[in-house]
Amino acid sequence: MLTAAQCRAARAMLDWSRERLAEASKVSLRTIVDFERGARQPREITLGALRTALEAVGVDFIAEGEACRAGGAGVRIKI
Repeated sequence: MLTAAQCRAARAMLDWSRERLAEASKVSLRTIVDFERGARQPREITLGALRTALEAVGVDFIAEGEACRAGGAGVRIKI
């Protein structure tokens, strides 16, 4: 659904802080910090809230093996 690396990459592409993502997604800052550093895996509903907030501002998530030469999961900005 959403990996920690995708979350970090999406924030970087948008130049968003973790605080900005927390505000937009209504997910606690602590949860985002822990998720992005690999300390814990949030519930699916929480991952969905993060993904929805990022998609709402133009982030497109690429699943592993989907339209990616290397085959790994990725992130891009919608045109």
